[in-house]
Amino acid sequence: MPHQTIIPILFTLVILLLFKSPPPAAAAAAAAGGCYTSIFSFGDSISDTGNFIATGAYNPICNSPYAEGAGLPYLAPYLQGEKKHQDFKKGINFAVVGATALKTDFFQSKGITLPMTNYSLSIQLQWFKQLLPSLCSSDSECKNMIGNALFLMGGIGGNDYYNAFIDGRSVEEIRTFVPFVINAISSAITAVIELGARTLLVPGGVAFGCIPGYLDLYQSSNPEDYDQETGCIKWLNEFSEFHDSLLRNELELLQQLHPHATIIYAGYYEAMVAILQSPEQYGFESPLVACCGNGGYYNYNKSCVCGEVCSTVCNDPSKHFSWDGLHLTEAAYKIIATSLIQGKYTSPPITHTCFLGTNIEQFSSTFSM
Repeated sequence: MPHQTIIPILFTLVILLLFKSPPPAAAAAAAAGGCYTSIFSFGDSISDTGNFIATGAYNPICNSPYAEGAGLPYLAPYLQGEKKHQDFKKGINFAVVGATALKTDFFQSKGITLPMTNYSLSIQLQWFKQLLPSLCSSDSECKNMIGNALFLMGGIGGNDYYNAFIDGRSVEEIRTFVPFVINAISSAITAVIELGARTLLVPGGVAFGCIPGYLDLYQSSNPEDYDQETGCIKWLNEFSEFHDSLLRNELELLQQLHPHATIIYAGYYEAMVAILQSPEQYGFESPLVACCGNGGYYNYNKSCVCGEVCSTVCNDPSKHFSWDGLHLTEAAYKIIATSLIQGKYTSPPITHTCFLGTNIEQFSSTFSM
């Protein structure tokens, strides 16, 4: 059945607006100014533009992104590009659906099975290092290329927790995973900075308590478990806040250790919650109900996920915040991306690190077309 493939929060954004020499399809954005010559992205399904498909694994979400439907290019997936001998000099996407920040052996030691993939953040970083010699021919050329690139370090970490939650582990146990996840992200950031990275965008976690898949898993008859304003599960969002708190503390430490680099925190959680506090302002109806699914209060059924023949799709995805119960709709991602680039939920604001002299209003207008 036809269904919407997830477009990553930041890809249409960065491809459209951040290249110093934008491809033809992004020419309209050139007037808004560019910042980077290439983009290197690591992460999971929020960022994957085809790596999971290239592995040959089956999943109902296995369709190419719809970025081209909007006339936009998207970052070449590493695993597909290797087969096609694709030019990676404008950027590469190493993200894979189901990827975790932590290595497989961490979960094996806990008795937790990873159902999707074992392409952890460290493996993605290894791919990048292996590819570097084909992108630049000398140390100075590599330093220049990496120094003028934007590195998207995630989103990553959500699957580390999701796999534990669906395995029935308690939130108390899963909280003990968080320092390890943060350390894995920190190690990857340090590694690319040591290779010459100067600008890194590091997303925080999503609002787990507002995701239909989690809302379905942890339905409660106790109204005190829910935030009265948004309908999200409070203790799950508190878990998200705990992850983000540790991440931000680590990023502050890394910034002090590497003052020549700019490490930007992107608050996905804050951006999501802001929308859900006033969903009607953004044209969303029933924001906690998935557009594509198979019934239930939140239209999420893990036994029949979006894309399978047993699932159905809403008439107008643009009026829904959640696409498949685990990921957001393109409409929601677009709003979040715009708010991030305007500096509302980034620290330091991207407007201070990239778009100096850029007409932000023109930027927003271009992106909203």
